[in-house]
Amino acid sequence: MDLWNWLEYGAWGLSALLALYMLVDWLRTDSTYPEDVLTSSREGEIEALAEQHKAREAHHG
Repeated sequence: MDLWNWLEYGAWGLSALLALYMLVDWLRTDSTYPEDVLTSSREGEIEALAEQHKAREAHHG
């Protein structure tokens, strides 16, 4: 086998390990945190506050 075959097998192995890690992490996260925590959007709250701040600055000049 030449180098390209080894690299191909290595890439497939690495992608399989990554998929396995993502599956384990998903199951661990799902069993650790309740559904309401996982579906809340703190980033959405922060973005909404930033938009309100920009609107006030634009309004007050």
